[in-house]
Amino acid sequence: MADTKLVEGKVALVTGAGRGVGAEIAKMLGANGAKVIVNDLGGTEAGEGEDQMPAMETVKAIRDAGGEAEANFDSVADNAAAKGMIDQALDCFGHIDIVINNAGNLRDVIFHKMTEDDWDAVINVHLKGSFNTSSAAAAHFRKQESGAFVHMTSTSGLIGNFGQANYAAAKLGIVGLSKSLALDMSRFNVRSNCIAPFAWSRLIGSIPIHDEVQKARVEKLKQMTPDKIASVAVALASDAAHDVSGQIFAVRNNEIFLMSQNRPLRGMHEGAGWTPQSVIEHAFPAMRPNFYPLERSQDIFSWDPV
Repeated sequence: MADTKLVEGKVALVTGAGRGVGAEIAKMLGANGAKVIVNDLGGTEAGEGEDQMPAMETVKAIRDAGGEAEANFDSVADNAAAKGMIDQALDCFGHIDIVINNAGNLRDVIFHKMTEDDWDAVINVHLKGSFNTSSAAAAHFRKQESGAFVHMTSTSGLIGNFGQANYAAAKLGIVGLSKSLALDMSRFNVRSNCIAPFAWSRLIGSIPIHDEVQKARVEKLKQMTPDKIASVAVALASDAAHDVSGQIFAVRNNEIFLMSQNRPLRGMHEGAGWTPQSVIEHAFPAMRPNFYPLERSQDIFSWDPV
């Protein structure tokens, strides 16, 4: 158990907590004094099927360490089920203080081959799921005038990646959701932040390996264990981070980065008004030095994790 229990007496919902990052967050919350609703549908990487064992294993680990936890096996994509998760927290532990939106799936495919089902399956779990659980908790957070949301975003959305239009759109949408929650609920002392995790998980393990470069990158990813993410998530969920809201953090092994947010880089004024031709002849050339290249996460984070 932790020496200083940062979330002593708090009640947390952690979605997708049967394995990987979610399981480590749930266990670290428990070790720091929180009572935890461990949600996991137990589906495959693509979100198919159901298995209660992953959630039960996390619950057992928390209980074996002296903590309190209950399992939930529903899908965050179901709005009524998400409300049921919050109701379960209230029924079992009396209140809700922390929501960690971690549940996820992948349907990676190059965009021109992506189906509507590929799109909906990922958007419904990541983005709609994060809305569902946050919405279910919001009224309780407002009433008690406290609460913390922590959402998982991704550099696939913040920076870019091949074959992940559905995932990238969902993860960047979560950034907008988090910022709106932070703004709308700040008057009630409710905070909302995002984490972009670099960690080995079964979702990362499903990435196809086509060459030696990709193989080497995957081997480096295996060094980045989920517990590194958990430390930041628990810190953000604690009252000690009362002044941290609306931020995006990337966590990469022993590195923590505060990520930038969209702000104007350069502006131009044309008193006579812009025409399509003058935009092409003047605006684009002036702004071109500040254009962002088509980079992916590994182009920006090009050094080995430390």
